[in-house]
Amino acid sequence: MIYTLIKLPIRLALRIFCVDIDLVNPGYRSEKGPLLLVANHPNSFLDAILIAAQFREPVYFLARGDAFRKPWQRFLLGLLHMVPIYRLSEGRENLHLNEYAFKQSQALLTEGKIVLIFIEGICLNTHELQPFKKGAARIALTAVGESLPLNIMPVSLSYNNFTSIGKTVRIELSKPFSAKEILIQDQEALNMQYFNHALFLRLDSMIKPPEPKQQKRNIIFFLFSVAGYFLHLPLYSMVKKFVRKKTRQTVFYDSVLFGVLLLLYPLYLLLLFALLALLHVPIVLIVPLLFIHPISAWFAVRYKIKSQTSS
Repeated sequence: MIYTLIKLPIRLALRIFCVDIDLVNPGYRSEKGPLLLVANHPNSFLDAILIAAQFREPVYFLARGDAFRKPWQRFLLGLLHMVPIYRLSEGRENLHLNEYAFKQSQALLTEGKIVLIFIEGICLNTHELQPFKKGAARIALTAVGESLPLNIMPVSLSYNNFTSIGKTVRIELSKPFSAKEILIQDQEALNMQYFNHALFLRLDSMIKPPEPKQQKRNIIFFLFSVAGYFLHLPLYSMVKKFVRKKTRQTVFYDSVLFGVLLLLYPLYLLLLFALLALLHVPIVLIVPLLFIHPISAWFAVRYKIKSQTSS
């Protein structure tokens, strides 16, 4: 329920946060389960948000287990279709909990759902693929062993940068193929090895960091951009400074910046509405002013990118 409610606001927020989202092969976003999406992982949980926002069907995804430490976190992230999976670096004592992740993934696929897994098992701000883990191959092997008609879809994400608002993102969806086509070896270990090798070659050929697109501008574009810059300067500068401090020397800056802005922006507009109402500003002026805010933000982000690419 919560997933469905926030999907539209997230899509709208992504259109402001990203100057351009280039979706290659958009026809595949209407695919249905049982489907295992296998993706690279260059930009923390923003990767999952971007992929899930493209698909018409709900997407469930495996997320790093250290985000589920507290009960309220586990509950909230569960509502957002996240399933925890642990790495050795997050504590050997947690590895046994991964059995739940694989069983949950299998149950979701059996119900005809879409499951997303980041096959590298680690996030680094780079487009260079890291060695693949065995999780995706294990899920596929289990599904085939239970005669589930599982399809695999490689998905690549490429960014023009990892550290600022107004980025260009390229998402490529590859034609799905049956898991049976790739699991053809006699031994489980050989199947896993072949699975990872084939997916590595496919994903590596799909990753193509995009160049920022040139944005057309005129006097109206310029005026909306200036208005958007000053209207959002107090909020954005405060959030950016806070997030930068909290995510220093991590890969979470982009994702946390997006998440904090997504949560705070509606509150910011409500506070502004209340303040203007207290000042007895007529409602016929307040409503258009609030409506202009996200539009001017859209222009401001694009003018900034245009200015940077023209210099």
